[in-house]
Amino acid sequence: MPVVDIAADLNAEDQTGYVWTFLDEARDPSIVVPGALVVAGDDDVAAVALVVDHVDHPNGTVVHLDLLPGSVNDYLELAKRVQSTI
Repeated sequence: MPVVDIAADLNAEDQTGYVWTFLDEARDPSIVVPGALVVAGDDDVAAVALVVDHVDHPNGTVVHLDLLPGSVNDYLELAKRVQSTI
């Protein structure tokens, strides 16, 4: 299982239609910035996600995530292919 960048319930969508979680759930909040690709989820299930935005909330900073199709391993294979051509 890949290391998760930000813990999230991948079924928890809010009114925006995106998965949401709090920024303080991130292993390293400095990498969870709008436009970044991160691994989101938990020890049982993880997905590659695009960080859509940060929204201030009374309980902390909410992060909206757009889950990408496929498994994390699919993206690892892509990264290996790209890396081998550089």
